[in-house]
Amino acid sequence: MAGIPFVEPLDGLVYGVVDRLSPLVARVVAENPSKFTYKGTGTYIIGREEVVVVDPGPNLDSHRGALERALEGRQVRGIVVTHCHSDHVPLSYWLAESTGARTYGFGSHPRPVETDAFDDDDDDDDTARDSGDGEEREHTDFDFAPDVAVRDGETFLTIDGWSLTGIHTPGHTSNHMCVHLDAENALFTGDHIMGWSTTVVSPPDGNMADYMASVRKLMSRSDAILYPTHGNPVRDPAPFLAAYLAHRIDRERQIVDLLRRGPSTIRAMVEVLYADVRRELHKPARRSVLSHLFKLHADGVVTIVNDAPPSMRCIWSVINR
Repeated sequence: MAGIPFVEPLDGLVYGVVDRLSPLVARVVAENPSKFTYKGTGTYIIGREEVVVVDPGPNLDSHRGALERALEGRQVRGIVVTHCHSDHVPLSYWLAESTGARTYGFGSHPRPVETDAFDDDDDDDDTARDSGDGEEREHTDFDFAPDVAVRDGETFLTIDGWSLTGIHTPGHTSNHMCVHLDAENALFTGDHIMGWSTTVVSPPDGNMADYMASVRKLMSRSDAILYPTHGNPVRDPAPFLAAYLAHRIDRERQIVDLLRRGPSTIRAMVEVLYADVRRELHKPARRSVLSHLFKLHADGVVTIVNDAPPSMRCIWSVINR
């Protein structure tokens, strides 16, 4: 199996302290470490006297206080939200109200259609990561709507000789946006690319085909450094991105190889594919396998026995060619 990408751990992290990462980039990490967020959500501050804040972070008094101190004496010109998960967006409301700055993002997160297709009748509600393949789901702010909806490839802010451009990267969520800082050829990757684990791709909004296409989109670029919201900067993006994609391709191959032995359910496949993973992590693993199967079904590689609607509970089979 392809190795899961990882960069140096956040050793020596002090919560509430501003870390200067480059002449234009600083970071404050929220004190919300978990199996979802690694050491915590990294809020980036771009600029000098006039600044832009990327992913203000969770609604924690300690993090709000740290941002107040970090932004004292500076003018906040913009607030960027990469996507609408609850460890990224909440403090954007406070920051916009207190500074008058506008919020920027690709758009709102679509509300899910009510369905039980993604349920698997499992009473275990543990939503942990499975060492890289993801968790069951993350809380989402469906009400957030950016003041300015940024188009893919649009340069949306120019300040003091530097500018920011939005890069639409659907997959983790359909409205996920990375942000490029031209002056340092740096890309802020939100949860699309993380520095400690592969990202979550969980249906119905998470889409594996879109995700893999978005990784390839970044591979075609020549960014000098990646700044993920979780984990340390990626200072050699090309091999890191290649490993990210290889991990997904390898998982896809494993699923197809398993189905060549005979039709199977997602639950049965996870018992084999994740035999060495703690059982409490099998539920999130099933959602990861489901996202791969949706892609393989669309690609014409697998089918569903008896033409049943796609769901967590149907029986899947490989198409012999």
